[in-house]
Amino acid sequence: MTLTIPLVLLLAVVVVLLLRFRAVGAGAAVAVALFGFYLAHTDAADTVNELVTAVTDALPGITR
Repeated sequence: MTLTIPLVLLLAVVVVLLLRFRAVGAGAAVAVALFGFYLAHTDAADTVNELVTAVTDALPGITR
């Protein structure tokens, strides 16, 4: 069975956990979120999407 989780949901959970355990401050979390938002509107967005797609496609092929 394959479980599919949207990457944005997974990243949101990570940010919430980092905030909860005080690994990062609220200001840093907001700065990272804004950076991601503005990065999505640049020419780098296609490159980032291709990189994330390549990594997620390669993960199931990694075996021990």
